[in-house]
Amino acid sequence: MMRQQVHLLISQEGYKTYQDRIAYALNGAGLDPCQVVPVHLEANPDRAGHYPIEVAFLTRDVTGKSTKGMVLPTLQRYYDMLRNSPGLQWIQGHSAGIDRPIFKELLARNVRVTTGSGANTSSVVQTALAGILALSRHFPEMAIAQKEHRWATMIGRDDLPLLSVQSAVIIGLGPIGLELARVLKYLGMSLVGVTFDPKKHPVNDIFSQIYSFDQFDAALAKTDYLILACPLTQETTGLIDQKRLSLLPKSAYLINVARGEVVDQQALVSALQKQELAGAFLDVFDPEPLPIDSVLWDIPSVIISPHTAGHFSGLGDEVAKIFSKNLVAYFQNQDLINEAYLK
Repeated sequence: MMRQQVHLLISQEGYKTYQDRIAYALNGAGLDPCQVVPVHLEANPDRAGHYPIEVAFLTRDVTGKSTKGMVLPTLQRYYDMLRNSPGLQWIQGHSAGIDRPIFKELLARNVRVTTGSGANTSSVVQTALAGILALSRHFPEMAIAQKEHRWATMIGRDDLPLLSVQSAVIIGLGPIGLELARVLKYLGMSLVGVTFDPKKHPVNDIFSQIYSFDQFDAALAKTDYLILACPLTQETTGLIDQKRLSLLPKSAYLINVARGEVVDQQALVSALQKQELAGAFLDVFDPEPLPIDSVLWDIPSVIISPHTAGHFSGLGDEVAKIFSKNLVAYFQNQDLINEAYLK
């Protein structure tokens, strides 16, 4: 049976921005946009302290500059309304992962959670590629030399191999990992993939080998770039520890566009300080924001990106496309795109 009306928790800014897109999607499916009743953050609860919210769309303007460890007032207000909505059935997030504690809390309540997976794939891939290229051409060294007004030519150095003679291990073969693999393969790199279920990604013309998360150690000794593009799960938390870092060649680089908790950050710092690793491009950290006194800021071979790999002009609209399709599916009792589950 098709639903007749839903109360949607969405910020005023989010509703103003995406109202037309939502209406267009509903009209295209023969639904009336008036069947969606927006509930904004300024709404008051009933006498029991509850809200009539059934569906929620968490837009970027609400999250703002909040992180997992630093929830700012607007996002906290949103969380409080979710927690006081006993009829909540489904929430659409804007990020690709569900590692914010609120999502696991809602899943435990049997609230359906969908993500923005795929919306920022190109942005993350381009950022990871920029990090790889910058490290391979020693841009951090050049930046220091530029600041010192020093002409530091690379002529005569033997540590400038082309990517076409190098290799990478890509951990995580979701939309980001697969798209990055295609780009790197075009540049001639030899690639090894690591995924939860190797049977879903058989060896092909892109990957020379596919490993599971508990079997990829043998590939580390010969890799030039260890690229992390996996979700944060119980299985991937602390995946790259001191032992695995020690298996990498001293000339290897770490690229992390996954989550900070995938890496033992203290072990990484130690490896970089001892020059047991050539360098790193890091978009994510544990904790975030990266503390001002973290030594990572001052390691010359490290490029720091403040968790912005997935952000680009137009990201919100891409996530709204996913939400609009899911909203139609929700009304029609069909499967939702990017639905997440507790593992």
